Amino acid sequence: MSKGTNTAQSYRTGMSQQSGGDADSTLPIVYNLASDCTLDDVEDGERYRATVNGVVDYGIFVDLSATVSGLVHTSNLVGSHEVGDTLVVELDEVRPDGDVGFQERQLDAYETRRVGPGSRVTAAELEAFAGESVHVEGRVVQVNQTGGPTIFQVRAEGGVLPCAAFEEAGVRAFPEVERDDIVRATGTVESRNDHPQLEVETLTVLTGESADRVHERLREDRAALVDPADIDPLVEWDVLDALSGDLADVARQVCGALLDGRPVRMRHHADGDGLCASVPLQYALERFVAETWLDPDSGEHLLKRLPSKAPYYELEDVTRDLNYALENQARHGQKLPLFLMLDNGSTEEDTPAYRHLAHYDVPILVVDHHHPDPEAVAGLVDAHVNPYLYDEDYRLTTGMMCVEVARMIAPEITDDLRHVPAVAGLSDRSEADAMAGYLDLAGEAGYDRAELKSVGEALDYATHWLRYSDGREFVYDVLGVNCDDRARHEELVELLADRADEDVSRQLDGALEHVTHEQLDNDAQLFRLDVENHAKRFTYPAPGKTTGAVHDRKVEETGDPVITIGYGPDFAVLRSDGVRLDIPEMVEQLRAEFPGAGVSGGGHLVVGSIRFVPGRRQAVVDALVEKMADAELDEALGSATTLPDGV
Repeated sequence: MSKGTNTAQSYRTGMSQQSGGDADSTLPIVYNLASDCTLDDVEDGERYRATVNGVVDYGIFVDLSATVSGLVHTSNLVGSHEVGDTLVVELDEVRPDGDVGFQERQLDAYETRRVGPGSRVTAAELEAFAGESVHVEGRVVQVNQTGGPTIFQVRAEGGVLPCAAFEEAGVRAFPEVERDDIVRATGTVESRNDHPQLEVETLTVLTGESADRVHERLREDRAALVDPADIDPLVEWDVLDALSGDLADVARQVCGALLDGRPVRMRHHADGDGLCASVPLQYALERFVAETWLDPDSGEHLLKRLPSKAPYYELEDVTRDLNYALENQARHGQKLPLFLMLDNGSTEEDTPAYRHLAHYDVPILVVDHHHPDPEAVAGLVDAHVNPYLYDEDYRLTTGMMCVEVARMIAPEITDDLRHVPAVAGLSDRSEADAMAGYLDLAGEAGYDRAELKSVGEALDYATHWLRYSDGREFVYDVLGVNCDDRARHEELVELLADRADEDVSRQLDGALEHVTHEQLDNDAQLFRLDVENHAKRFTYPAPGKTTGAVHDRKVEETGDPVITIGYGPDFAVLRSDGVRLDIPEMVEQLRAEFPGAGVSGGGHLVVGSIRFVPGRRQAVVDALVEKMADAELDEALGSATTLPDGV
């Protein structure tokens, strides 16, 4: 009965030596197992060098390697032996309980050959063994068939390393090895495109105790590699302390996914706060991948940032994402991705997309500050971090939270990110007490309040024209993250912010004369604008931002509590200052009151959007105004945040 595999013969390399006579190729061969060899390397019918480690009445116990031991029963012994003696044995049996039996073989002369895959090395050590024969043990996380070799990405201790195996051009090598198998790969360390690569001679699937040992080593190594840095938040804020554990868990899960070969797709709202959330995380995770994936070509495909025009996950987006992921799975052997939802993902409007993803094995993590529907998304997401769940509100922006996550992943980038939370806060008009601390940090980095606001406006303008592209290098320069030319950054911000201001002014020049006004029963001033007919379409600013610009102008002019509605055939976008609205609650009420109107929407408490069927627009908007007229007024103005642009 053979425990080993036919691949073991491939390990039999190295210098041979004669015992009991002159060198002769006709001499029988006795194999000497290296200490790292396992029972998988032992074959029926082959002879092995063994060392006695114990003598009992019924036989002797022998070691063939550090992990291969067994009994030579008295009936299978030729001579008598003491502890420390060496002898030649052959595999007799492997019992169901795992016990191994050997038979002694007595030879007058033989040739000794070493059986061993060389030194076992980790991914972190591979480069130091250039030109040497080694072996690695780990989990296959990706298999990619090129026009030449088959590339197995193997997750070993310290990271992920490429193992290139060649059968013939374009032909799958070792077809029995599949993704997620625990393997031992042996071969020579070579350099390819300035990174180390193992040129594979043999690739063996490990099972049983051998696989268990590798599993345990990888488990311990994974915990160390993905463990978030223990850092203090950039500012003192009780809610950040309360959220730190959940934010650390997000960092841990995202890094763990990348280490396991699972791509990460970051879906973020395409506005200032969404970019302040996603760009620092992209920057930190790129560094993590560069440190843990030896093959940069494979690593760079693991991470993708995807802007979303709407402040929620649309069916159009999830369909595109799933199609892309399934194509990569079929063509490149990738796992389906982990979805990281940033500055969106907390509301009932996200659930149709989540239900699409529920048919596939895809984790979903949410970091958001929109007013959540925790019961709606419960069971559909694997993590949900939102300040509302900790008795805080939208004043803690997603950008502020994600900068802390990025610092947990890569603490060394902290200086590059000091100004980003202030940009996020100004972009979403946070009035949190902590804003003073964030503005001070930005000041230390050379930014005053006006410059920070310009950065946010430039980001909005840039992402509007980038549409579905992440514009990585360009956005990095605009935000001033990982940017090696501060002068270029400042010039870009000035150019884009000025263009944004000009486009908004041009839009208002044509729109303001079509704004209607009425005073509500609670003395709030209501302004309405038909953005479909009295604002330019398919240009900057979008309907939401146009409504916001009108709203800001009216707040400045009146000094009163103001509500502004911008509406089209099947949508309305809302802004409020000085009026205690609860837009998510209003949406729920309208949905119940108009069951055939297709009402949906949400957002923050005093800023949001509503959708409906065109035929019921008038009835829905009139009912909405009635609810606004019943709302209480704030004692002070200035309670609004940035309106989502992606309506």
